[in-house]
Amino acid sequence: MSDIMAGERWAGWGCDGMNVLVTGADGFVGRHFCHAFGGAGLADGAGAVELRDAGRVRAAVAAIRPDAVLHLAAHSSVAASFQDPAQTLAVNVTGTLHLLQALDAVGFAGAFLYIGSGDVYGRVEEGDLPVREAQPLRPRSPYAVSKVAAEALCYQWSQTGGFRVLMARPFNHIGPGQDARFAVADFARQIMEMRLGRREPVLVTGDLDVTRDFSDVRDVVRAYHLLLQRGENGSIYNVCSGRERPLRSLLEGLLQTAGVQAELRTDPARLRPAEQRRMVGDPSAIRAAVGWANEISLEQTLTDILDYWEKELR
Repeated sequence: MSDIMAGERWAGWGCDGMNVLVTGADGFVGRHFCHAFGGAGLADGAGAVELRDAGRVRAAVAAIRPDAVLHLAAHSSVAASFQDPAQTLAVNVTGTLHLLQALDAVGFAGAFLYIGSGDVYGRVEEGDLPVREAQPLRPRSPYAVSKVAAEALCYQWSQTGGFRVLMARPFNHIGPGQDARFAVADFARQIMEMRLGRREPVLVTGDLDVTRDFSDVRDVVRAYHLLLQRGENGSIYNVCSGRERPLRSLLEGLLQTAGVQAELRTDPARLRPAEQRRMVGDPSAIRAAVGWANEISLEQTLTDILDYWEKELR
């Protein structure tokens, strides 16, 4: 699990006339970015790269010679970060350092976009919603700590390094191709199995009344593309819809779109008393900086997720 996102690759290719390096190119978000803004393939045959191996990182960057970098790759499991915090910190913080150093070594002069997480805010009082970038950071997992630390490193580099560095804090994003480990994708998979007659019409859930800020992954990668082009050095941007939605509303939307009726059963083991009950971000900064806003409707997103699972399951 120490290669970039568990063996994901680095992809370099032309994007708006730029040679863009995408770390974590085989992940959910990386695949969508590459599909939307570039061709397929690896520059100079570069394959999976171990972020903790400074020599290999430097060699891969020297081979690709990017004009811009989208740094998605990370150990992203909160649960796994509690089990092995040292590995999470090594990949997410030290690995980011190795990448920045490698770019310096080849005289990189483009834009570097670090993808953090809305998890860095930790527990936020309801009176402080929607969350703005100036909100104090209170990480509650080793994963979130690693994102705070790597973001701080990137900010330092923006002030003392030789290239433009900016940071994004994405909130929840969903879409076709997401792994069923994530709640909305799991709901869609189960619902499609019901429609295909492969599962009894019973959905076991956790707390459906928590609220989150959901964006379509295709809108999210468009935000990253715009930030690479026009984001301001040293700035941090929430990537979020600015709309608060109960998880229950997404599940009900999936059932309605699929034309499936199901019994919902709450599993007490899945309830988390300490979980943030409400969360919504403020996208004002990214809107002002690059003119970005969500364009894909929730209804379209849910339809596309169900279509994806229908193709996967048939």
